[in-house]
Amino acid sequence: MGIYFTVLSSGSTGNATVIQHGGTSLMIDAGLSAKRLEALFLEREILGTELDGILVTHEHSDHIKGLGAMSRKYNLPIYANTNTWAALEKSVGAIPEENRRVFETGEKHDFGSLRVESFGISHDAAEPVGYTFDDGSEKLSVATDLGYMSDKVRDAISESDVLVLEANHDVELLRMGRYPWNTKRRILSDIGHLSNEAAGAALSELMNGRIKRTYLAHLSRDHNMMDLAKMSVRDAMESRGCFYRDHEFKLCDTYYDRPTPWDRVGEP
Repeated sequence: MGIYFTVLSSGSTGNATVIQHGGTSLMIDAGLSAKRLEALFLEREILGTELDGILVTHEHSDHIKGLGAMSRKYNLPIYANTNTWAALEKSVGAIPEENRRVFETGEKHDFGSLRVESFGISHDAAEPVGYTFDDGSEKLSVATDLGYMSDKVRDAISESDVLVLEANHDVELLRMGRYPWNTKRRILSDIGHLSNEAAGAALSELMNGRIKRTYLAHLSRDHNMMDLAKMSVRDAMESRGCFYRDHEFKLCDTYYDRPTPWDRVGEP
């Protein structure tokens, strides 16, 4: 059967990922307008009517912009923990009670034969989470908006075949950038975003021969570039003695303006 996914959009302008497994179809976040999400759906031949629900990571606008509209148009359940529900109430509009689903941090929910588990992350939101998707033979983990890679996050996403992992910024580009210092300090903090170097350091600890691909996600358009992110992540890994050839392990692109190709998690 297999787990398939496409990162529809990734970055500060909006985030959404679709995961499919058999007859199950789920979306993580809806951080773009409903119109834009539907245009991205068309590019990957996704039907909104086939979605089984939307999983929310946290309440920031680049993750929930189209959440209410998509839920209402397609009668979709929204899954979020109690604190995130409280934080996003005013942003999503009226949601029928039957579509307000509580998915507490650390819980596991089965959608058909696909097991989904949420895990807590460090970010300046009410109770932000990442998600893992496991069918017993394949595992996909999605972890972005990380202030740092905690032991709990590392444990949750270990033994993954494919990761979608944040590599938000190059530290020096951020320090020299146009943002006010308070914003820079927030991004660099333990409740901000994961840098390229930090992503590479985390990957070096996660590599166990099982991870085949890592999609670098949530890149800053002002303080990062995909080629720079890949180089910095690989350098950070190699500086820690983690050497992998392209046929063993790949760093893959995500985009803010177009979806990634469909990927089968279990494929080499």
